[in-house]
Amino acid sequence: MQRDRFGPAGIALVGPLLVGMAAWGVLALYYFDHWSPALRTGLAGAFALASLIALVGFALPRWRRRTFASYLALFAVLLLSWSALAPSNDRDWQPEVARLPYASVEADRITVHNIRNFDYRTETDFTPAYYDKAFDLRKLDAVDVVASYWMGPAIAHVFLSFGFADGDHLAISVETRKERGEGYSTVRGFFRQYELYYVVADERDLIRVRTNYRKDPPEDVYVYRVQGSAEDARRLFLQYIGEINALKDRPEWYNTLTTNCTTAIWMHARINPDHPPLSWKILASGYVPEYLYENGRLGSGLPFAELKRRAHVNARAQAADKAADFSRRIRAELP
Repeated sequence: MQRDRFGPAGIALVGPLLVGMAAWGVLALYYFDHWSPALRTGLAGAFALASLIALVGFALPRWRRRTFASYLALFAVLLLSWSALAPSNDRDWQPEVARLPYASVEADRITVHNIRNFDYRTETDFTPAYYDKAFDLRKLDAVDVVASYWMGPAIAHVFLSFGFADGDHLAISVETRKERGEGYSTVRGFFRQYELYYVVADERDLIRVRTNYRKDPPEDVYVYRVQGSAEDARRLFLQYIGEINALKDRPEWYNTLTTNCTTAIWMHARINPDHPPLSWKILASGYVPEYLYENGRLGSGLPFAELKRRAHVNARAQAADKAADFSRRIRAELP
């Protein structure tokens, strides 16, 4: 009789590992690329059946090694196939993400192309509009964190807005690039279903669509000024510009955990030596403003509750609407 080489500790370790591999494999096949739903469901079901057989075989000492080796080979084929999926810039995109922004860099002159500034009538009824604009990097002197809430305090969409001494603001939001008819799913975001997209927009677009037009559910938007040097702000801005230009030539996958709206900000912020350390509050995106406050990055001298009250911009954004000085007016009460 062949001796079982796994031992009690090995069995205790490999058993849960097989369950995890099975769960990941079923979901990876269920959300695999752009294959038909029937084919994806069939493959996911077949892999679930193979996983069940493997678990039963692993429970039998006589078949344990052979079953484990066979299942590893099957999983390796799936993992290689999934890893080979390539992102693309050539799909039938939703109009909000149809154009890729990019920038031309000439010393301190940064010309940003395809800045989004849609004319909204409702959240889904709008006239697409874009413009190009040159920014003087030497005038970049402010970075604001914008947090938009729609389902409680723990979850928010967070993005940055860069402010210039002449009153200009450029908002940049890390999002998914969705195709026509495609919705967002947190689970799908783990399985290479969305390309990564940086919305580069006028604040009258990126903030106003949330404060003035999103009703189901409504969103509450807060704008906080980040404390830091102009040099730090410029380094961070150039990091964003570099990634935006890279995505135009080499698309990347969005990932719910590793390349979402807040982790991408944190990754870019590492260009500055005094960046905040990684924290669970970065993953629980709604707590990002509080986390920055605790680390002295929103140094207003006010209690956080009062700062948050002043940072709430919905009423001011609704009053300003399409005004040319929209950015100034929504910041009227900020310290």
